Amino acid sequence: MPGDPLSIAGPGCAHYRSGVAKIVPLPQAVTELVHDGDTVALEGFTHLIPFAAGHEIIRQRRRDLTLVRMTPDLIYDQMIGAGCASRLVFSWGGNPGVGSLHRMRDALATGWPVPLEIEEHSHAGMANRYVAGASGLPFAVLRGYSGTDLPNHTDTISSVVCPFTGERLAAVAALNPDVTIVHAQRADRDGNVQLWGITGVQKEAVLAARRSLATVEEVVDELTPVPGAVVLPGWVVDAVAAVPGGAAPSYAHGYYDRDNSAYRAWDAISRDREAFTRWLRTIEEAAA
Repeated sequence: MPGDPLSIAGPGCAHYRSGVAKIVPLPQAVTELVHDGDTVALEGFTHLIPFAAGHEIIRQRRRDLTLVRMTPDLIYDQMIGAGCASRLVFSWGGNPGVGSLHRMRDALATGWPVPLEIEEHSHAGMANRYVAGASGLPFAVLRGYSGTDLPNHTDTISSVVCPFTGERLAAVAALNPDVTIVHAQRADRDGNVQLWGITGVQKEAVLAARRSLATVEEVVDELTPVPGAVVLPGWVVDAVAAVPGGAAPSYAHGYYDRDNSAYRAWDAISRDREAFTRWLRTIEEAAA
């Protein structure tokens, strides 16, 4: 009905409720929301990347995940190397400013630690898939993929003919993750989440998901206005976990800078299985 917040949510938003998100510790949130075999999106563009949540998924030894992300970087390399993923859906992958994701390459080339399937899209295709999922639509239409062979290798890319102009356009299937995880600067005690700075598809990824988790730098009594901020209301978020530094080594605008040395150091760690295994042991033993 008009005015009912549930009326604006699509099929992928069936979990939305009129109420507040639970504020819980990160281990509890991951236990309750992330299950073996799930399709999981950890989104964040350049900054606000939910590293802490990804590390908790590693610690809880989730398996057979389909990992979805427009730009998988270190966190997905780490999760793939830990054996969490059996499939990756993405539009670009790499260590920004440094080079390749060597754990991803190893999984693709040799199946270590487990074989990895991939599904590739363009940035525009991935963004439009999230938008369709958030809108409750079965697919999205865009001008793209022309001249590429991706439609020949990707079942979620097709084409449609415009009923008004006769133009043939690309069509991409809606993307509805089982779980979307984002990091944000803050939330209030009712579970309303506020993020600002460079925002990517966090909002759309949350709205498209069946379940969602937001880790935040802090929980505050009141969300004060910030220019350009995005607010995810508590009724679209299942759980909020206060995790200061939860985006490191990426940055959280207004809180801390990007740790460029960590990105450079990862190249050597990820190239060598033994070095990676030593790194993984420190993560598995660390408290969330």
